Amino acid sequence: EDMCKEVGAYPKCAQCPQFVAPDSTPGVMTWEELLEHMDNLVEWGQGQIKGWHKQASALQVEGSKGQQSEKACSEEDVAHRVQLQNKLAGVCEDMCKEVGAYPKCAQCPQFVAPDSTPGVMTWEELLEHMDNLVEWGQGQIKGWHKQASALQVEGSKGQQSEKACSEEDVAHRVQLQN
Repeated sequence: EDMCKEVGAYPKCAQCPQFVAPDSTPGVMTWEELLEHMDNLVEWGQGQIKGWHKQASALQVEGSKGQQSEKACSEEDVAHRVQLQNKLAGVCEDMCKEVGAYPKCAQCPQFVAPDSTPGVMTWEELLEHMDNLVEWGQGQIKGWHKQASALQVEGSKGQQSEKACSEEDVAHRVQLQN
């Protein structure tokens, strides 16, 4: 190969043993490469499915031995399904963006359309905001009532001690004047 480079015959080195020609279309996938890649994916997927079948069989055997109840299996299945759906939800939205369908992705699970009026508050948003303010204000007033009650209790104790102080002060003044 090095000799071919020196004499200017590279990359046409078919006479060299074990020579592999460089990619004639770097960074671009040809139809042949795409078909080969798809075949590899199918083969990989079939291997994955075989592995999953083995794992499922093992779990069924364990379940029949009483180690894993049917309820636990169904709960685990639901958890896995939720994970898969959440994963697909993000992929679905990305796919919509790639094909130019975004933000009209109503078919995607848990899709929340972006704000159609950014920076502008609609009547519905204003009413919701006002409801939230009312709820917040009621909570604030309850807190103030509690605080005022606590201050009144402390104040009544303070009034008693203030009265006692005044009486003691008057007694001292009387002693001083006499």
